[in-house]
Amino acid sequence: MNNWLASLGMYDHPAQREANDALWDWIAARLGAAGVPDVPSGLERDRAPHELWPDPQLLFGQACGYPFARFHKDHLRVLAVPRYGAPHCEGARHCSVIVARAGDVRERLEAFRGAVAAINEPASNTGTNLLRHTIAEQCAPGPFFTGMVRTGSHIGSMRAVAAGEADLAAIDALTFAAADASYPGLPESLKVIAVSRKVPALPFVTALATPDAIAVLLREALLAAMAEPALAEARKALFLRGAEPVDAAVYDGVLELERFADLAGILRPEP
Repeated sequence: MNNWLASLGMYDHPAQREANDALWDWIAARLGAAGVPDVPSGLERDRAPHELWPDPQLLFGQACGYPFARFHKDHLRVLAVPRYGAPHCEGARHCSVIVARAGDVRERLEAFRGAVAAINEPASNTGTNLLRHTIAEQCAPGPFFTGMVRTGSHIGSMRAVAAGEADLAAIDALTFAAADASYPGLPESLKVIAVSRKVPALPFVTALATPDAIAVLLREALLAAMAEPALAEARKALFLRGAEPVDAAVYDGVLELERFADLAGILRPEP
C-alpha cells in the first residue's frame, strides 16, 4: 500500500482552501477511475511544501522554482506549469511585486538603499531571489540592504513591512492578488514600488519515484482539470487559466538571476 501525499500548499490561503480541495478531489477521482491505487483522499496541510519536496511519497504537489532548480531536481518530476490570470502574470510566467508601506514617502527603488528587507525564506525564488535580482538590475551595484528580516511566509513579510519592521519585501504576484480575500486590508497597507522580471510559474510536480505510467495519468488529469466546467469557480479562486507541459530545464534560468545579483554585490541572506 502506498502512503502517497498530495499538496497544493504554495497557494492555499484560507479563502482558497475550498477551491484547492475541489481541484484535488476531481483529480483524485479521475486517478481512481483510471485504476491508480491508494490515491490520497485529501490534501496534506500538516507539513510545509518544502518538507514534502524531497519525499518519495509525494504524488502531487507544487514547487518553488529556485529550490527546484538548486536542490530538488533529483527528487521531483515536473508535470506542467500553470498559467495564471493575476495582475503582472503573463502566460505561464509570473513575477514578484516589490512593496513598501503605503505611507512611505519614497517612491523609487533606489531611494531605499540602506533599508531593511523582509524575506519569507532564503531559498524562496519570489521572496528572495527575485528581490535581489530586481535590486541588482534596477539600482547601482553594492550591498543595498543593511539587513534582512526572515518572516517565514509572504503574508508574514507583508505584515512586517506594514508594521514598520522592514522597509521592503518581494511578494509573489499570486499571493499579493489573493491576499485581500483572506487578509482584508493588508494589501491596501502597502504600495508597489517595482515589479521583478517574469520567470516560469511554480511547477506542478510529482516525486521522481512516481512510476512513469502514473505520472502520465497525473499530467492528463491535471490538464483535464484546467478545462473541466465543474471546476470553473475553483480555478477562478486560484487565478488558474490553464496549464501546459514544460521542460524542467527552463527553471535553470532562476539560478542565473542569483548569479547576477551576487556579481552586483547585493546582500545575500544566511541559509
